[in-house]
Amino acid sequence: MNDANGTGTATRDPVAAHVATLSAALYGPVRAKSRMLQEIRDGLTDTVEAHTRDGLPHDEAARLAVREFGTPEELAPSCQRELTIAQTRRTALSVALTVPLLIACWHLIWTAGQGWQLQHTGQLLAVQLAAVAAVAALLAAAALAATGAPARRLRTPERLPLAVAWAGTTAGVAMVVATLALAVLSPLTTNWPLVTLAAMVTALSHGVVASSARACRRCARLPVT
Repeated sequence: MNDANGTGTATRDPVAAHVATLSAALYGPVRAKSRMLQEIRDGLTDTVEAHTRDGLPHDEAARLAVREFGTPEELAPSCQRELTIAQTRRTALSVALTVPLLIACWHLIWTAGQGWQLQHTGQLLAVQLAAVAAVAALLAAAALAATGAPARRLRTPERLPLAVAWAGTTAGVAMVVATLALAVLSPLTTNWPLVTLAAMVTALSHGVVASSARACRRCARLPVT
């Protein structure tokens, strides 16, 4: 039954087993991980073909190719480093893209509402959102710069992925606060359609940023070289 489904053959194939074991040890953006594993699979396949042309049986050639490439345990840290950088860039980009949204929320909360007490409370909250937006924008810009072209030549700061992850988490929390504030202020302002729309967009954006930040935190905890 296993052979009919292909699972038994895949299990006995050293190349497939090697790639599957390595895949289970890695975490990161799906496309980046798939592309990386495909490159490794292609490299192993080419090496197997080279050994078979030299006269080795296929099974022996496959085992030799796997030994030459290194064990999954040996390859995983360097592969994970690339995936962690990719996830850090993705999270930093999501944070950078949400900064204008937080600024828009800052403006709406600052101007919305009626009565001195409500306006005063809204303005205090708007100041907090502005501070979060400024810090998140600076950190996101620094992360994008550090994980771009220089990352090919220089080592990415060890704590940068975790810092970006927590920046994303903080931005996500700020979005939740902004969404609740806008929802409360919506009935009390004359431009309630715009405020309501902003609350909906902010809530949707929170899901994207929070998910990316969680993935970045997980990557930051994995060993890299």
